[in-house]
Amino acid sequence: MEAILEATKRDSIGKNEARRTRAGGRVPAVVYGQDSGGKNDATSISVEPKALLRILHSESGANTLISLKVAGAGDARVLVKEYQLDPVTHQILHADFHRIAMDRVLRITVPITVKGEAPGVKQQGGILEYVHRSVEVECLPADIPESVEINIGELMLHQGVRVRDVPVNPKWKPVSDADMMIVHVIMPKAEEVAAPAEGAVAAAAAPAMPAEPEVIKKGKKDETEEGEDKKK
Repeated sequence: MEAILEATKRDSIGKNEARRTRAGGRVPAVVYGQDSGGKNDATSISVEPKALLRILHSESGANTLISLKVAGAGDARVLVKEYQLDPVTHQILHADFHRIAMDRVLRITVPITVKGEAPGVKQQGGILEYVHRSVEVECLPADIPESVEINIGELMLHQGVRVRDVPVNPKWKPVSDADMMIVHVIMPKAEEVAAPAEGAVAAAAAPAMPAEPEVIKKGKKDETEEGEDKKK
C-alpha cells in the first residue's frame, strides 16, 4: 500500500519551535536518510496530524510506503521510523521518517496473521499461544507485505509453526532465525491466584508519577537533537 502525505519544511528547530508547531495544529517531524544527491541529511518538516494518523491506523500501519510531498523541497519515498504519542490524549507529538530507494532491498518487521483453526485447540482442549507476533523479512519497498499469513489448520497439541515453515513468497523472504517459534498449541496452565507481594499495598498507595510520552519503536531522539543530526 502507498499513501500520499503533504508536508511543510521547518526553518527552525528545538523544543520551543516544536511546541509552536503543535500549537498551530501540526506535528513536528524529521526526515532522515540520503537526499537526491546521495548525501545523508536530516530535514525538519511538519505534517497534518489526522493525515498521519490515518496512515498509522491503516492495515499496513507504520509499514506503509509514503510519498512525502514537501512544499518547496521536492518529493521523497519514506517509511515511518518512529513516532511519539501523548500518553493521556494519544495525540501524536512527533514523527521521524526514513528516506528509501525503491530499487534497494530493505529489512522490515511484519506482523503475523493466522488462518484456520487448530485441531489441537478444537478437539484436544489446548490453547494457541503466540510466541512471536511478527517476523523480519527482506523485500523491495514496493513489495512490503501487510502481514505474513500462516496456516494453523493442522496443528495438534504440542505442535507449532516456526519461521522455516512460513510459505515461500517470490516477493519477500523471512530472515528471522529459521528455528524461531511463531505460534504453538499448548495445554492451558492451571490458574494460579498469587498472594499480594510484600510491599504491594504500599506501592499501590504511593502517589502516581506523571505519565511520560509513549515512544513507538525504539531510540526516539529528543527534538533538541535535530540540530546535531543535521550537522552530521
